[in-house]
Amino acid sequence: MTRPITAGIDGTEESIAALDWAAREAVRRDVALRVVHAWRFQPYEGIDAGDRDTQEGWARDAVGEAVRTVTGRHTGLDVSTEVVEGGSVDVLVAAAAEAELLVLGSRGHGPVVGFLLGSVGQQVIAEAARPVVLVRAGDQATAEASGREIVVGQEGDPEDSADVLRFAFETAAARGATVRAVRAWTLPPVFAYSPGSLRLLDEAGGLEPYERKALSSALQPWRERFPGVPVVEHIEMGSAGQVLLSVTARAQLMVVGRRARRTAVGARIGSVAHGVLHHADCPVAVVPHA
Repeated sequence: MTRPITAGIDGTEESIAALDWAAREAVRRDVALRVVHAWRFQPYEGIDAGDRDTQEGWARDAVGEAVRTVTGRHTGLDVSTEVVEGGSVDVLVAAAAEAELLVLGSRGHGPVVGFLLGSVGQQVIAEAARPVVLVRAGDQATAEASGREIVVGQEGDPEDSADVLRFAFETAAARGATVRAVRAWTLPPVFAYSPGSLRLLDEAGGLEPYERKALSSALQPWRERFPGVPVVEHIEMGSAGQVLLSVTARAQLMVVGRRARRTAVGARIGSVAHGVLHHADCPVAVVPHA
């Protein structure tokens, strides 16, 4: 069974941009679009806020209006809607589990908003079993048609980044785009060297050639699987977050992996994903590691 692309909307400008992005991606991949809205009954005092059924009706009307706009742009797109009473995190994490990817709105250069206020956003991204794409208000389809790249961060061994690279290549293939695979490296502390690592570095000819070889090895199976996707290998010394943000102007989509960890105050995502989400100008896909 083919999974739909799911957009979570809450009426904000950011979430409407996310819905538009999700619709375009659903058309490209020839899959259905599912639109999800979470709501809670608000018994406001002193004003006529309506009863539970009335408030649910308002929510359904708002979702229906947004969907009519999208279907007007994409005739023939298979769209379903779901208005669910419940907490945003639970609703969205459940929706992501049944989706090819979950698409949400985010605010530029600041905290993710709407469904994703404060720690709620980090919990959704950290707990979602499928990729989550964050889209900013004002996102335009023109960026997808202007030759910009799918930029993906690669780190570790090939198996560590397999899911991230798969998502990047599948997206690039659907869009006819180039993949720019970025691997950042830094000088390790002296105590990190071991006889084994020194031997590997010596065989590679130094640190930078070693990193270049590691990136090429990680990309090889995806080049073979997607021979029509052009690939640019980008090796640069620096922190992963800084190097990825330095090429954001080239990107129509940034793809990063995430390793969720739990703390006393809840789920947290890694520093690279966190930094890119807050500062990248383009949509960002966060892909969970297997």
